[in-house]
Amino acid sequence: MNKLFHPLELSVGWRYTRARRQKHFISFISLASILGIAIGVLVLITVLSVMNGFEQTMRERVLGMFAHITVSEGDTVVSDWQKVSESLQAFPHVKAVSPFVEKPAMLNQGDEARGALLQGVMPELEGQVSAVFKHVIKGDMQALQPGSFKIAVGATLAKELKVDVGDSLTLISPSEGALDMGELPALQRFTIAAIFRVDMQQYDSAFAYIHLADAQETFKLGTDVTGLRLKLDDLYLAPKIAQNILARMGATWSDMWVSDWTRLNENQFKAIQSQKSVMFVILLLIIAVAAFNLVSTLVMVVTDKESDIAILRTLGLSSGRVMQVFMVQGTLIGVIGTVSGVLLGILLASNVDVIVQFLERLFDTRFINSEVYFISELESRINVGDVVLIALSSLLMSVLATLYPAWRASKVQPAEALRYE
Repeated sequence: MNKLFHPLELSVGWRYTRARRQKHFISFISLASILGIAIGVLVLITVLSVMNGFEQTMRERVLGMFAHITVSEGDTVVSDWQKVSESLQAFPHVKAVSPFVEKPAMLNQGDEARGALLQGVMPELEGQVSAVFKHVIKGDMQALQPGSFKIAVGATLAKELKVDVGDSLTLISPSEGALDMGELPALQRFTIAAIFRVDMQQYDSAFAYIHLADAQETFKLGTDVTGLRLKLDDLYLAPKIAQNILARMGATWSDMWVSDWTRLNENQFKAIQSQKSVMFVILLLIIAVAAFNLVSTLVMVVTDKESDIAILRTLGLSSGRVMQVFMVQGTLIGVIGTVSGVLLGILLASNVDVIVQFLERLFDTRFINSEVYFISELESRINVGDVVLIALSSLLMSVLATLYPAWRASKVQPAEALRYE
């Protein structure tokens, strides 16, 4: 007797749910409620999974081009970087350290010229902190050797300059006092050794790599570097490790500047999170509309079943148990719709990349413009927590939608309902 739903309530509620009308397995109006809830859950799971995939892809691409932590000094150069590197490697969780020189420059080939952010690196060390070496589509970045004056450029930059592996281009780099002193910009000829593509427009169109020694010679830095990049064994410890580095080494290098990957594109990641929250609320309204439809469904059922309710009441069924009958019916509709939506949503989200590619070929169009969205491929990442939250929200709204119709059913008076029967 302590059970919430007794066998009688479950039996009658299930019977009303699957009531046959015009030889259909389920009444049309109940089916509409189930479809509404299923579609709402399906859309919500798919959209959030795509946004999770977008955020994950963005983070991976950003970390592929930058390190977990970057250390530099206020005057833009770090002297005796080998000593600094040894000190940084002594910190817990630091796996690798790589020096770099970063300067803006102009790359010229024939009539074409493009601005680029030049990266002077040591390939054997940079490969330990950055994933850009894994995205080479032509050539070999290991060919960047001291004195070779070879360069690796992004795929979009190579296309705009109309160059390929083996071609030459000119690097134009104005000195810091060029405007004040009237000095001519430094010119250096480079041969393209590799072309990489990370599928992010802002990097493929603007980044170029040369050897650290060639960068030091081109920019007349001697043995100095712009800074050092660090890779950790746990990227989520980056903010904490960065603070420790600044606290312990800041006394020695007063102009030290430390940044971690969470600060890179910080506003962009915050915007994605905000959009995800707003989309969750907006799309949750689809389920709310379906739940409202469930209210109207149950009200119509209660009206249609008033004589049945009266008979049950005269047989001794309490008003509370009558209320439970219709709560069972509404809850069953919610459960069926939610489960169907979850299964279909997971199926759709798992294959969204294949579906998008098929639609792009079918309509001969491109849904994901890399110049707008920074990435050229749509990926999906199903978050179990999101799926559980969506399912619970759907079930909760379905249960709440049953309260008023079920309460109305419990208030049916047997004498009034049976007066004209």
